[in-house]
Amino acid sequence: MTKTTINTAALAAAVTMAIGSAALLSGPAVAQEKEKCFGVSMAGKNDCAAGPGTTCAGTSKVDYQGNAWTYVAKGTCTAMALPDGRMGSLEALDRDLPKA
Repeated sequence: MTKTTINTAALAAAVTMAIGSAALLSGPAVAQEKEKCFGVSMAGKNDCAAGPGTTCAGTSKVDYQGNAWTYVAKGTCTAMALPDGRMGSLEALDRDLPKA
């Protein structure tokens, strides 16, 4: 192998590693840009934690169920415009719970 061939191969390997590293770093960064927002999901559309009597994702019983959360873009939860003056919350709410 000539010196030029070795340098070209080394450069190609370095570029490939850099591109691969960038792809790995963007995955966790995207996940960190989300937060749990309670009281904003429609019935059956929550991501998890829909309170007593439910199991997890997709188990909320009513629209805007206060104890069910959905992932939203970080910083948007409490500013969401919802019907009837409702607001999203970073903590579970006691409103819009299913009737027992």
